[in-house]
Amino acid sequence: MSSKSPRIAERIASLSGRSLDPHYLGFFSCFNDSLFFEAHDVLEALWLREGKAAANYAFYKGLIQLAGAFVHLQKSRLGPAVALFNLAESNLVRYPTLHESVDLRETLELIVRWRSQIVNANFLQNPLVLGELPKLRPPIDEPN
Repeated sequence: MSSKSPRIAERIASLSGRSLDPHYLGFFSCFNDSLFFEAHDVLEALWLREGKAAANYAFYKGLIQLAGAFVHLQKSRLGPAVALFNLAESNLVRYPTLHESVDLRETLELIVRWRSQIVNANFLQNPLVLGELPKLRPPIDEPN
């Protein structure tokens, strides 16, 4: 469980009993509610638990970096956001288009779109303040 917030720990607990790890599902739940720091925190718990030898190490790291990019956007730090978009992309492209029940093509398109908005505006406009909120299609998961 997340040690950062009882509310987030409760959210993760509500996702237990499914075929996918509740921390993994919690990442998407938090991300799609614009709780980017919490999404990062929730998935980091799984990433650290599985360790560097795990097959999904770079996959989880890429998703964590993606959430971190949006944390930077929430704080209007455009340069660090673009840097994390780049790192997230480099980690996620290592995996097949459909991985862990997620369409990574959509995720990579989201990265390209948000990064391009920042770069094309010469780092002068934060696309997050324009009202659009990023969403990731959650993984398809069935209760056990």
